[in-house]
Amino acid sequence: QVELAESGGGLVQFGGSLELSCVASGRTFSSSSMAWFRQAPGKEREFVAAISRTESTYYADSVKGRFTISRDNARNMVYLQMDSLKPEDTAVFYCAAGATYGIHRGRYDYWGQGTQVTVSS
Repeated sequence: QVELAESGGGLVQFGGSLELSCVASGRTFSSSSMAWFRQAPGKEREFVAAISRTESTYYADSVKGRFTISRDNARNMVYLQMDSLKPEDTAVFYCAAGATYGIHRGRYDYWGQGTQVTVSS
């Protein structure tokens, strides 16, 4: 069992930056793949970024070059540094953990409660 808790969301202006954090409980963190997804109002939850247990990373085209995912296994933490934010990035951001690495929601077994990110124009 893994429990995830996100933090770091908030209101930021167009072009600004935020760093999201996710702390994981459980002994299997270092062997888990981690990911960030987001869900905007009226839209389906979509993939943002993923990092494997060997620290391979993959990004959605919409955030490539602007967002950076990283992890700290010693602290059971995963981060999402978001730069050059746009209003269309406004969404609830979710941290996810799973045994396999990929972009599909079904690969991830554990989810946090989400943190709101709002980008004003």
